[in-house]
Amino acid sequence: MSLDTPRTATRSERLTAHEARQRLEHERASRLTQLQAVDEAGPDTGEQLMSAQKDTIRRVLAEVDAAFARVQDGTYGSCRGCSRAIPVERLEILPYTSFCVPCQRDAG
Repeated sequence: MSLDTPRTATRSERLTAHEARQRLEHERASRLTQLQAVDEAGPDTGEQLMSAQKDTIRRVLAEVDAAFARVQDGTYGSCRGCSRAIPVERLEILPYTSFCVPCQRDAG
């Protein structure tokens, strides 16, 4: 099924809160490792490139933190644009996303 195909997810098609937290913890750990690697890259790496990488990593970390809040308040997995369930396949790829693919296209 395409990630573009809207559908109403049944309970078995949704990530559980535990699964969501596990994916988000993994995502957070990966981004923190990336941030540490950029910090340790040294002065030979272009300062502008390192700054852009840090900004991107920090933005994703903020999105991960926001996703944790959505897990906590019960809105995780619901699209902020159309309020429908975000397909589990999309959440497996981007566990911190807050939009389904069509709404993400409209927002971007």
